[in-house]
Amino acid sequence: MIRRQIGLMVLMLMAALAAPLAARADGRVGDFVIASKAFEGNRIGISDHRRVRVYLPDGYDASSRRYPVVYYLHNLFEDERAAFDRDGLATLLDRAIASGTIPPLIVVAADFSTPLGGSIYTSSPVTGRWDAFLTDELVPWTDGKFRTLASRDSRGLAGDRMGGYGALAFGMRHAGMFGAVYALHPVGTGLGLQTMSSRPNWDLLQRARSLDDLKGDGFSQLFVAIYQAHLPNPDKPPLYADLPARRLPDGRLEIDTATTVRLQKSFLLIEALPRYADDLKTLRGLKFDWGRNDPNPDHVISNQAFSRALTELGVPHEAEEYVGGWGDRTWGETGRVYTDLLPFFARTLVFEGR
Repeated sequence: MIRRQIGLMVLMLMAALAAPLAARADGRVGDFVIASKAFEGNRIGISDHRRVRVYLPDGYDASSRRYPVVYYLHNLFEDERAAFDRDGLATLLDRAIASGTIPPLIVVAADFSTPLGGSIYTSSPVTGRWDAFLTDELVPWTDGKFRTLASRDSRGLAGDRMGGYGALAFGMRHAGMFGAVYALHPVGTGLGLQTMSSRPNWDLLQRARSLDDLKGDGFSQLFVAIYQAHLPNPDKPPLYADLPARRLPDGRLEIDTATTVRLQKSFLLIEALPRYADDLKTLRGLKFDWGRNDPNPDHVISNQAFSRALTELGVPHEAEEYVGGWGDRTWGETGRVYTDLLPFFARTLVFEGR
């Protein structure tokens, strides 16, 4: 009798443990390549075959249902694989869908990297037509290959840090194509405490004979990538950019005023805001966040200012400063992708039958 009761208890325990596993259904992740025409004539050897990683929710193959799409933009020095391979994005999506946090959806992440680490999500005669790659190639390819809800109200843009910059920048320039935008800890929204010219190693930039000479110096790579995007000069190798400063023989740094102003007006999102404010007002949702304890206070100050500028121009948005640092509150079941970003898209995008 006792043995039978123990056996029943074991069976009940096994059933209880199996229940959550049965309730969780895994989506499918696939890797693809798009042959692009947006990079013809680029000056730094960017491949015209761009990798794309796609998450399809459980049940996709067995149904005729159509799904909204969130396009995810990666950070600097990363590519489309990082969020999946390192950060477990597919697992988070599976759990969020199984728990009802968000209805099933498709997520698309493409490779926006360059030899220096990032395109800065900006079209340039040096690095290529990244806007055209997104809007004329990636979105139509996605809508043609998968069962999407192929409308603006069912398309979202999301990005992390430099990818957050990209989500805001693309969202500004292409509000007619994307219905909702979420930027995780974006950079480049405005001026901070430190001058941009204080970041690169100007001696290194001036003696460089190739882009490879910058490898190993993260700030120099980053800012030359910014210059290639926003101060491009296809006829000025090896950096292919106009530099906003130069190191003088006596060690002083000489700032080129006109070039620096051109850089600020092109790169900083707050400078473009008046031009795109009315377009942003048409979005179904706009949100960005940042960590208060970011070791670079420039990001905190500029994001606060960007939110105030949006408010001044009457652009509806959500902006949140949370207790956290540089991306340390982004991933996992308690991270902001799971707790904030996915619920945001659940309420702002149009899903089938809703």
